[in-house]
Amino acid sequence: MITLHGYWRSSAAYRVRIALNLKGATFSQVPRDLRRQEQRDPAYLALAPQGLVPTLDADGLILTQSTAILEWLEETHPEPPLLPASAADRAQVRAMAALIACDIHPLNNLRVLGQLKLQFKAGDEAVQAWIRLWIVQGFEALETLIARHGRAFAFGDSITLADCCLVPQVYSAERFKVSLHPYPNIRRVADAAMALEPVAAAHPSCQPDADPFA
Repeated sequence: MITLHGYWRSSAAYRVRIALNLKGATFSQVPRDLRRQEQRDPAYLALAPQGLVPTLDADGLILTQSTAILEWLEETHPEPPLLPASAADRAQVRAMAALIACDIHPLNNLRVLGQLKLQFKAGDEAVQAWIRLWIVQGFEALETLIARHGRAFAFGDSITLADCCLVPQVYSAERFKVSLHPYPNIRRVADAAMALEPVAAAHPSCQPDADPFA
């Protein structure tokens, strides 16, 4: 039994949902509404001391950090593979995924944006500019990498962990009104991934805790 503790709009939880669906894994969800600080509930902190989502409970094995969860899924549910066969290609996919999961997303998550407002008194316009800055810088590099390595998907002709990370970041970019027009390769491979039923089913609007009309 796999249980995913997450939040419908969390990019990190979204990428794990995609991988779980692609692997055909059966799982249940426990929503943790970040806006209501439900991730700070003592019972949840006993599972996830950082108080972040997602957390995966696999028959009592507690895993945090989405990238670690993705790697665990790849090792324990090897079909279909989300990493290429060669070590060199796997390194490229991991680098593309890390560009998103380590360099774009953390700078724009809820606690960072909250700190900008609380500690630095940033207004809404300044916060939006901050969000766009890091998405644009990351997407400029990612666009080049996809042009270099991508075909049907972000890397080659098979969906990989890079796409699992890319799709939620595109959703976030659209949410924050970042134009995707300068990134035709990103748009193309994200559309290809989102056309797959397992990926579509992971969309935030399809989750049980999603806001109405999300």
